Amino acid sequence: MPNKILVANRGEIAVRIIRAAKELGIPVVAVHSTADAGALHVKLADEAICIGGPQSKESYLNMTAVLSAAIATGCNAIHPGYGFLSENARFAEMVESCNLAFIGPASKVIGMMGDKVAARRIAQENGIPVAPGSEGILEDVEAGLRFARRIGYPVMIKAANGGGGRGIAVVSDDEAFARTFARTSLEAESSFGDKSLYVEKYLERPRHIEVQILADKFGNVVHLGERDCSIQRRNQKVVEESPAANLSDVLRKKLGAAAVKLAKAVGYTNAGTMEFLVDADGEFYFIEMNTRIQVEHPVTEWVTGIDLVKEQIRIAYGNELSFRQPDVKTSGHAIECRICAEDAMNDFKPAPGTITGVIFPGGPGVRVDTHVFAGYVIPPYYDSLLAKLIVFAPTRKDAIRKMRTALEQFVIDGIKNNVEYLYLIMHDPDYVKGQIDTGFIPRFQLTIGGERYARFAE
Repeated sequence: MPNKILVANRGEIAVRIIRAAKELGIPVVAVHSTADAGALHVKLADEAICIGGPQSKESYLNMTAVLSAAIATGCNAIHPGYGFLSENARFAEMVESCNLAFIGPASKVIGMMGDKVAARRIAQENGIPVAPGSEGILEDVEAGLRFARRIGYPVMIKAANGGGGRGIAVVSDDEAFARTFARTSLEAESSFGDKSLYVEKYLERPRHIEVQILADKFGNVVHLGERDCSIQRRNQKVVEESPAANLSDVLRKKLGAAAVKLAKAVGYTNAGTMEFLVDADGEFYFIEMNTRIQVEHPVTEWVTGIDLVKEQIRIAYGNELSFRQPDVKTSGHAIECRICAEDAMNDFKPAPGTITGVIFPGGPGVRVDTHVFAGYVIPPYYDSLLAKLIVFAPTRKDAIRKMRTALEQFVIDGIKNNVEYLYLIMHDPDYVKGQIDTGFIPRFQLTIGGERYARFAE
């Protein structure tokens, strides 16, 4: 096991990693920006070091500053969490060159699978279907237009090295394509340091299903079932659950097998997620791999009983998986709601400010992953995620009821937040029936508002 881990992140995931490391008896160093000097992850770590100003590029995206902090504090491992530098192949390579353990896959594999175009090609070579899309990086907007016309609108313009729902735009005609191309390229460059784009056919009303995998350095690869992440706004997930409702056992097995096959094909190690789209006919298409821990990993932990962050740490230090595929058993149903500082009825506008009071729900089968507390000042520089509320119950119906109760008891004062909005989703007839797809939120927006929403928000 490592003697000290530096957590190269902030927010709830930094807190999550710190707790897992401490349970393994490993000291932890936190890094923080000037805006996060009083943050919870700073308070919980054994040591903390400021690495720059409030803007991400000055601190959490500053590779030299992060590495310098790790070396200065005697760390021999770095956990990148999700977002920021977690899928940056150059950063992983720098960590490796400094003889530190990167708690994630090898830099070469991150580069291979982080390049969405290359990942699609590898999937095709291994007989895994992909949605129609460009074979390489688009040289310019004209090349993109030619390809979009060839496969037919609507299409998605996507960052080649993107993730987390950023650097993606859906367009329906040439005018929208030309107008959106440059903006998406700029977003990709600012979020991921790479402005490269590609085009993919937009499937109408698909489900977004992802498969969690774990792989050690001895060639053992297992999948831990699937998660349904179809409920999204601006390509960012809002509600996730495991297992996926209304999914046939045949399709479930096919998705798991495809995820394992692709991971083995690239020599993957550590935790990762294969993401697929599933259409109305039950056909599935690989879209990308996330070479990191996912925001929604707790739902998988609930149904499998496996601590994914601890497994990440063990794998990074050369431990063999202590279980094989037949040992992985899932039971019950888990749902996660992302609690955000945003005005859900005003185009999800971020709502930074000071939390004047907070009450977290509890009880059997209720988990809250968070970094906020009464008096916490939400910085305007980062993602609006405040907490993840996760529930577990024997059945999906029971999990929905438990989530409704937990949301009723979740109080955040002083700022706008989406708790009531999530409460409404938990009562939506289509959601309750499991009739969901990636177009759920736009349709849901049309069914709420006015008096009905105000009644819940009072």
